[in-house]
Amino acid sequence: MNFTAQFIDLFSGCGGLSLGLMNAGWRGIFAVEKSRDAFKTLKHNLIQKGDHNLGKPRFRWPSTLDIQPYEIKSFIRKHKELLHEIQGKVQLVAGGPPCQGFSFAGKRTGNDPRNELFKYHLQIVDIVKPALVLMENVQGIEIVFGVGKKKSKRKRGRPRKSYASRIKGMLEKHDYVVQQHVIKASRFGVPQYRPRYYTLGIRKDLLYQREMPDFGKIMNKVRYIFLGKLGLSLFNPVTVSQAISDLKTKGKMIVKCMDPESPPGFKEIVYNGPRSCYQKLMHRDLNGRPLNSMRLVNHRRETILRFQLILDTCRKGVGLSDADRERLGLRKTAITPLAPNKPSHTLTTLPDDLLHYAEPRIHTVRENARLQSFPDWFEFRGNYTTGGDRRANECPRYTQVGNAVPPLLAEAIGEALFIIQKDLGARNDLNKCSK
Repeated sequence: MNFTAQFIDLFSGCGGLSLGLMNAGWRGIFAVEKSRDAFKTLKHNLIQKGDHNLGKPRFRWPSTLDIQPYEIKSFIRKHKELLHEIQGKVQLVAGGPPCQGFSFAGKRTGNDPRNELFKYHLQIVDIVKPALVLMENVQGIEIVFGVGKKKSKRKRGRPRKSYASRIKGMLEKHDYVVQQHVIKASRFGVPQYRPRYYTLGIRKDLLYQREMPDFGKIMNKVRYIFLGKLGLSLFNPVTVSQAISDLKTKGKMIVKCMDPESPPGFKEIVYNGPRSCYQKLMHRDLNGRPLNSMRLVNHRRETILRFQLILDTCRKGVGLSDADRERLGLRKTAITPLAPNKPSHTLTTLPDDLLHYAEPRIHTVRENARLQSFPDWFEFRGNYTTGGDRRANECPRYTQVGNAVPPLLAEAIGEALFIIQKDLGARNDLNKCSK
């Protein structure tokens, strides 16, 4: 039997989910992402052909669709004809609608307009009618928001629903059978805990009244083969030191930053090569080229001294307590010095939420990319950081990395979805033969 497996990626960011799915054998058609910065990175790595990504998977972008960033609402309005044309040709609509309104790391407000963007994801699903729908979000999406002192406008006796329940209900109304799982990235070779909430929908007519495949069980089966293929341990997760010890500054030559998109005055290390199995896995396709996004942060002396005091006197792998922050005179509420012998805490879009496990500094973009399992050949584009009023409109490199789906986890998910898609295709063929 000839199985096809094509997908489109919505709210794609810099391309972590797409990269993983394509590494698992899925064919990417196109991606929708509104940020110019994030799309610049995605285009550079997964659309354009360059020396850095020779032989790597890329989108098969339609000739009728301009290669540019798109805001999803206007994309649906302008390209509805294209969406109808690919109906029946795309087996998976995947994506991660923005999650800042749900995140435990943020302010968590039910009134955040970004909380409603999943509806546009479902609009595209309704047009394309894929066999599979995948949505990734933070764990907080399953929590029911309160309404404070304001009276609820819902009908008397109707229970308030979480956004996870709303998404599930809307998919079911569109004739999808739905299951939802929390998956930890650290179980699939990613040196970061990063629990995320995944919603999987399978088109009801493809099941033929048979039981829905158990996505969680399939992921567990994939895990054994997947980690074995990568040469990683089934029982011991990849740790922070195993991921980034080769990027420490100690014992390295320090030179001026070579990144053409970085202003002058910054420095980076001269890389000496990988050491651990995980580092070799990330580095294996670089083919001697220098690593991208290695720029070190220019910390002030007082900042370095404070960071060193944190490393010397605070527990590693645990967020600073109120007493620690008061003792150190810190106003920042979220700061964690990482432990070398454990996976990292979940990366956020703020680079100073996590401290290096051995050096008094925050991580480079490349170190964060390692903690997210981006391969070393994957190059990031745009500014490194931003601030002030620009924060709402720009997506610098640290934010791109922090928002991404870890490519190794995405690859494992892609392999599980490929198994499900093959099974659905086999059932389809058998059903046609019986008729």
